[in-house]
Amino acid sequence: METNRIVSKAQLPDEEKIEISLRPKYLEEYIGQGKAKDKLRIFIEAAKNRGEALDHCLLNGPPGLGKTTLAGVIANEMGVNVKITSGPAIERPGDLASILTNLEDNDVLFIDEIHRISRSVEEILYPAMEDFALDLIIGKGPSARSVRLDLNHFTLIGATTRSGQLASPFRDRFGVLLNLELYDNESLKDIILRSASILQIPIEDQGAYEIASRSRGTPRIANRLLKRIRDYAEVVCDGIITEKVAKDGLKMLEIDMDGLDELDRTILRTMVINYGGRPVGIETIAASLGEERITIEDVYEPFLLQNNYIQRTPRGRIPTRKAYEHLGIPFTKEEV
Repeated sequence: METNRIVSKAQLPDEEKIEISLRPKYLEEYIGQGKAKDKLRIFIEAAKNRGEALDHCLLNGPPGLGKTTLAGVIANEMGVNVKITSGPAIERPGDLASILTNLEDNDVLFIDEIHRISRSVEEILYPAMEDFALDLIIGKGPSARSVRLDLNHFTLIGATTRSGQLASPFRDRFGVLLNLELYDNESLKDIILRSASILQIPIEDQGAYEIASRSRGTPRIANRLLKRIRDYAEVVCDGIITEKVAKDGLKMLEIDMDGLDELDRTILRTMVINYGGRPVGIETIAASLGEERITIEDVYEPFLLQNNYIQRTPRGRIPTRKAYEHLGIPFTKEEV
């Protein structure tokens, strides 16, 4: 299951308090995402100089890159409050109306997974984003009437892993569009060193880099691995995370040099050994692993695709030369 994987990009149930304590408060503390930070620094300064709310922002990128953290940073930089919710949590237009009418002037409303918001709620958001007003229908039947409520100016920050699922009219109402990218190893090392300092974990630079290099470019995974290696260092070693301790701890966790875990390797072995490297349908892979198709497509497959271990073709998924080399199996097929 994805929730049991240490390399899961999703937030695990017991991680929220720790994540909050590790989150940077201001742009100068926020590591990485240089392009996004440069743009935000200008937009925030301009909005503050005019005494206005920041334009609505859409943050797009894979899970675990710090979209919620960035929303908090924006609110702190603007000197306003932030209200955090998610698309699935706003079930009815009335839920949204209750949130919007309680926002103070220039406040930030952060909606995670905004692509999962219902169409009826989305339509309520249109006038709220453009005109800072709510159009509500009161009553039913012949006595029903439309009422317009004025709202305080606010900034909507939406976070999505699938911006393509947003309707064009909705996406066009965001004045600031920011794509968050996977982190490089140096940035992740700096994040790990910062987290270790906050959590008072003794760690050497080489140990931090070793963890960073297997964190799939994702700060959430890096911090999770840091905590597990801390446990290993405290029980098995002298408590200090050196390069060797990090390597030994990651070996215990079955995270290999490229950040693949046992389930990733099982997928590759299924394709290479069980099916001889021939094109395999996603339904077949799902059945072999005892998982749902959507879980394979949304959770397991993206990292393998992004790192060129497998390729999609019209006939099915095909393992690449890199997959064979990773499994230590001779590659005798034509290049893919």
